[in-house]
Amino acid sequence: MAPLNYHCNMDELVLYEVIDRVAYITLNRPEKRNALSYDFVAAISKQLQIAAHDQNCKVIVLKANGEAFCSGADLGSLQKLQNNTFKENLADSKHLAALYLQIYQSPKIIISRVEGAAFAGGCGLATICDFCFADVNARFAYTEVKIGFIPAIVMVFLLRQVGEKIARRILLTGDVFDSEKALHYGLISGVIDSKIIEEEVHQFAVKLCKNTSSQSIAASKKMLAKVPELSLHDAINYAAEMNAQARSSEDCKRGISAFLNKEKLSW
Repeated sequence: MAPLNYHCNMDELVLYEVIDRVAYITLNRPEKRNALSYDFVAAISKQLQIAAHDQNCKVIVLKANGEAFCSGADLGSLQKLQNNTFKENLADSKHLAALYLQIYQSPKIIISRVEGAAFAGGCGLATICDFCFADVNARFAYTEVKIGFIPAIVMVFLLRQVGEKIARRILLTGDVFDSEKALHYGLISGVIDSKIIEEEVHQFAVKLCKNTSSQSIAASKKMLAKVPELSLHDAINYAAEMNAQARSSEDCKRGISAFLNKEKLSW
């Protein structure tokens, strides 16, 4: 049995627009609380790929329409997939894992704006971004253990983000927690009043567009993903190589020249 296919227009499932060099990718499956079906994951991935290559975009904001940011896996789809072979289920799991890896390894900064619930895979989707801002009414949880499932893919990234002790507390209880607790855990970057979160996140993204080099961001994100995998010796050698490469980049030449000449620099 092949992965469940809704035969929906991907451009309707996920919306895309660019404002002030900020690409807004909007989850648009509100009637399903933006649950992650196979097609929905493919649609999100497609728009992320477009944003990554969009010369008019420097920063990406991931947000959602409806009452929930993302409720996690589409359980209806998951139930049907239980009749699949292991090989078919593995392919489907890797399809979702590839989306998280795509976000984690994106050369551009990705910000999630969470309003409403971000549960299970949806919590992973929100918090894997470089920055995650939530409104005061947002709720987070990895609820997989409460339905006999496991938080397998999201666990890989959560351990990197918050460490084992907090990850155990979050993953093994399945408890729902609010934005302030998420901030305390180090899962999100800030809590913003729902009345101003749209404008605040936009201004934060615009500031990043103006103040940071695209080349520097891409190289720094590449290092952030790779360094934890290396031994101390290999990490130092890798860092030295990246440092040497950066010195000859166009952005570095431009930045140092502007600094020495006391010129105002806007990226």
